[in-house]
Amino acid sequence: MTTDTPAGAPHTLPDGRPIPHLTGDERAMLESWLDFHRATLELKCAGLDDAQVRTASAEPSALTLLGLVQHLAEVERNWFQRVAAGLDVPPVYEDGTGYTLDPGRGLDEALGVWRREIARGRELCAGLPLDHIGRVAEGPVPGMEVSMRWVLIHMIEEYARHNGHADVLRERIDGVTGA
Repeated sequence: MTTDTPAGAPHTLPDGRPIPHLTGDERAMLESWLDFHRATLELKCAGLDDAQVRTASAEPSALTLLGLVQHLAEVERNWFQRVAAGLDVPPVYEDGTGYTLDPGRGLDEALGVWRREIARGRELCAGLPLDHIGRVAEGPVPGMEVSMRWVLIHMIEEYARHNGHADVLRERIDGVTGA
């Protein structure tokens, strides 16, 4: 049997993010990488106020950290609830993408919604095998079938891409880089 870390080794990085599994069960490895990327997004927002997370990246883009958090709440709902679990649930936000900012919605509320979407997706998909097939209901390829394995890999890729955006946004806001 393989282990992920030697006995006594930390399970988190100094910044608090979980260290992804480097060996072991495929499902646990995929989920740990997704959790690592989720924690990275949250770290990118840490210590910022509502005005800062509304700072756009660079013209003409209107991309913001707050918009990314909201968008990833939509992404969580779409892939885990709609596609993998087959539920007919409405969008989280009015625009369906999450990128549109509401003047009355701040970071704490958006992070709370995002965390609830993550928890609901985990609850619904915990018992689904990696070969479970879900169906994409809308978008450019309605009816496309994807496995739970594909959904997890896609979500890792989705977060990794958006964490790159978050890194640039955070650097623009206050000069913090890395992680």
